[in-house]
Amino acid sequence: MRILHIIPAQFGSGGVVGGAERYALELARNMAEQTPTTLLTFGDRDSEEKIGALKIRVSGSPWYVRGQRTNPLSLSILPAVLAADVVHCHQQHIAASSLAALICRLTGRKVFVSDLGGGGWDISGYISTDRWYHGHLHISQYSRFVSGQTDHLRARVIYGGVDISKFSPDPSVPKNGNVLFVGRLLPHKGVDDLVKAVPNDMNLTIIGQPYDQRFFEELKILARGKRVTFHHDCDDAALVDAYRRALCVVLPSVYRTASGQESKVPELLGQTLLEGMACGTPAICTNVASMPELVEDGVTGLVVPPNSPDALRDAISSLRTHANQTQRMGEASRLRVLERFTWPAVVQRCLDIYRGLTGTE
Repeated sequence: MRILHIIPAQFGSGGVVGGAERYALELARNMAEQTPTTLLTFGDRDSEEKIGALKIRVSGSPWYVRGQRTNPLSLSILPAVLAADVVHCHQQHIAASSLAALICRLTGRKVFVSDLGGGGWDISGYISTDRWYHGHLHISQYSRFVSGQTDHLRARVIYGGVDISKFSPDPSVPKNGNVLFVGRLLPHKGVDDLVKAVPNDMNLTIIGQPYDQRFFEELKILARGKRVTFHHDCDDAALVDAYRRALCVVLPSVYRTASGQESKVPELLGQTLLEGMACGTPAICTNVASMPELVEDGVTGLVVPPNSPDALRDAISSLRTHANQTQRMGEASRLRVLERFTWPAVVQRCLDIYRGLTGTE
């Protein structure tokens, strides 16, 4: 099987450092170890490269539909699709995915889609394109639920994975007791609640790009007088080191922000929780969206109500106070990732679905 993955932007400094982009890249990279796989993405210039067995093709200077940078379109989709047996689109509601699905249907190829959040102007805003795809591959049960596809036979859950060799524990690395947040600095991530929650005598490390400048300024004001540090550029080596040293990794996302903004999908998976857990660090998350599917309360970490700095503070203090329990949670976190959230397991789920086999969720 020749597989083509399509994602609007490439992961990395030349594209976007985001969870969706990393997800598509890692899935394609691991899939390439089992079957010929190409990742098609879009950027400023045409380029080709290989990462291991994976071929990455960047289609340069695409047309951005209605000026939307998240919605690139190029005729390069046609030859890429025709060279594949199966196409897996990442983002349904963009023009590139709809065009790829239409080409696949007209030429007898299989086409699947995963919703990784985001979108843009597309024909799917006027008519349903759900049946254009042979299957919808969701990255969480919550994603399938919020899409209204819980009972759809063609909607399966494949989850997401972690590079368990890169994101791994290292007993020689001492814990520093820091509370750690990794992710985009946006209001729905609940970072403001975390800054309010962290005790004044504890260090909070925040790693992520500020995509909302007003919100970032608010965070800096909240952080005054506290031991909070911000890091906007952090490579994987530094990120792994931060996960290994932290007391806990926290993702306090909310459905409704302090300013009243609402989101039904603040998290479709919670990749940074998995990365931290893979490093043997317990997780704290809110009881929001997909995150309780990853974090087992009291076993691999703690799950608290959203919009509650007090609940976050109690959870953080509990992990600091009960060192033996915290260590056991960290060990259980690593085991949970190994059992369910490795990339080879995700790849196998996808390949089984591509081939029409049963046994997946």
